[in-house]
Amino acid sequence: MTFLSPLLLWFLAAASVPVIIHLLNKRRHKTLQWAAMQFLLKATRESRGKKKLRHILILTCRTLGLAALAFAAARPIVSGLLGWGAGTIDTVVLILDRSASMELRSGDGEDAKRELVLRKIREAMSNIGSPRLVVIDSASGKPQEIPSPDVLGQISATAATDSTANVPTLLASAADVLTKSTGRSEIWLASDLQRSNWRPDDDRWAALRANLQSLPEKPAIRILSISGDSAANTSLRLLNTRRTIDGLILNLELNRSKDNRGSIGLPVTTQINGASQNELITLPGQSLRFQKRIPIKLEDESGHGWLSIPADGNPRDNSVFFAYGPARPIKSIIVSESNEAANYLSLAAAPPNFEKQTVTRIEPGAFAATSTSELSLILWAAPLPTGESAKTLQNFLSSGGQVVLLPSPKSAATEAFLETQWEPISTSASGKFFILKDWERADGPLRDGVDGSPIPAERLRAIKRAIPKSDAAVLAKWEDGEPFITRKIVDKGTLWTIGSIPDYTWSNLGDADVLLPAVQRILALGAERFDASFLAEVGSDSAMLAPSETRTRVDDYSKENSDHVAGVFRLGNRLTAVNRPLAEDELETTTKDSLDAMLEGTDYRLLDQAGQTSDPSLSTHIWRAFLVAMLFFLISEALLCMPKENSVTTTTPQHGGAPSAT
Repeated sequence: MTFLSPLLLWFLAAASVPVIIHLLNKRRHKTLQWAAMQFLLKATRESRGKKKLRHILILTCRTLGLAALAFAAARPIVSGLLGWGAGTIDTVVLILDRSASMELRSGDGEDAKRELVLRKIREAMSNIGSPRLVVIDSASGKPQEIPSPDVLGQISATAATDSTANVPTLLASAADVLTKSTGRSEIWLASDLQRSNWRPDDDRWAALRANLQSLPEKPAIRILSISGDSAANTSLRLLNTRRTIDGLILNLELNRSKDNRGSIGLPVTTQINGASQNELITLPGQSLRFQKRIPIKLEDESGHGWLSIPADGNPRDNSVFFAYGPARPIKSIIVSESNEAANYLSLAAAPPNFEKQTVTRIEPGAFAATSTSELSLILWAAPLPTGESAKTLQNFLSSGGQVVLLPSPKSAATEAFLETQWEPISTSASGKFFILKDWERADGPLRDGVDGSPIPAERLRAIKRAIPKSDAAVLAKWEDGEPFITRKIVDKGTLWTIGSIPDYTWSNLGDADVLLPAVQRILALGAERFDASFLAEVGSDSAMLAPSETRTRVDDYSKENSDHVAGVFRLGNRLTAVNRPLAEDELETTTKDSLDAMLEGTDYRLLDQAGQTSDPSLSTHIWRAFLVAMLFFLISEALLCMPKENSVTTTTPQHGGAPSAT
């Protein structure tokens, strides 16, 4: 509770006036003993306790009535954001989440969550006088002192963006600001509690809590959350792009909010190099992944465009942008001795009639001197690399390349590459096979096709195998639970292992049921590293300007042109399509238990405005309640002061005498 006119609280001293008068009156009377009064005192002794209680109640009502009047005059307000602490707030550091998810409209309001929270904060600031206001927005992360809360909705630091938020970093910036502040301070954090923004597993939380608690005056943290039901929304995401000889392949995803059910037809507009087209995409449930192929002439070296769906609950997730460069052949190499396995791997990496794909086999000893700058995939079917070969292979992975390790009859159990080893080769029992039983159907190289058709991986039979030992994720398992395919992320690239080779003395992997789709899908990932130079996420390093570059927006979807919005931009000589981070579509929220763990030991309060977004106020004026209380106490005092009626009893004499009254 806080007061709009705190100086009037001095009138609380008036509540002591009835008590003072009562004490003075007691001193004014002297007690004289009079023998004749002893009989009267004895008669009234039984009612003395009730009279004393009545006098105490009258005095209490007078005192509380005056106190309630003083409180009402001071105009008290109750605010969940301001808390119940007394005293004046000298500095407020406002951390504003400007991420794309904050543009989602609430279920009971017409404005975006960001606009609603700004309106509520302006109203709350007007109730606490004129404290120093510092805004740290999630897009720039830079503290900015604001002269008045009235301009909060008018400055660029509070405008809508397509960016994400990093709450631990923002809180660390707020702590730095408060190290230079004096007096009582508070941190107000406006957020939709999106888990990807709060990052509860971040290792910095412990140090951040210690930093906040070590400030000269420990700040209160007020978290204003706009959660609850939201307007119906569908988001469009661009997962990746790939330029081929005859066109551009876009991998896209549509997601609907959970309260939507049933199949719908969704119009999708595609614009490329100024030409537009429309098509109807059927969304059968909550989510749909699909591919869109855009024909491009071979001589078209570069271009750009966008896709969009109709406006709904969040206008920031209805469009995606793409750009492309010249088509280039997809190159792979196989590091292996000349043998049957190398031949089958060559067919999988560059099937006949796939003119855009080429593959070369090299001996393991020649790999260290090989240039990998134009390669998409390296298939390693030799003893694990060491020395310069290992350095070359690791550099290739770090730059975004894809490497597939396959066992070799000459591999030694002591060899290791990036903490990955092969166990000794094992052979199945006579007349039996190692059978592939379990694999990821929604992820990895054996996932189901876009149309839902599965890979017939159950046909794989092996006589020999080698088990990979590493901390990698297992994507396919043999019947006995041992791993067959694993995946390990190494910087921008991926290290894969496949636990057998396409040699009929080992397995039927050469039949192409498993090998061909697996290699082609991994190869496509490797080719994306060249197209990835045309794609970036808002806020990433590749979307930012270099010192000598200027930013020019080249698409016609919008005129917004800043570091924090999506679109197609020419950054100096670079053509880059910038999209919102994919994490912004993951609407899982942080739980109260997670908040307690992250902010343990701090003075934090969560004010959830679920169902209250139509009310612009965070505060409740309660002075009227004190006026009602004053009237109640004064009326009660008047009733207690009213004299009691004398009770008269009439008796009739037994012998006809006159009646008497007592």
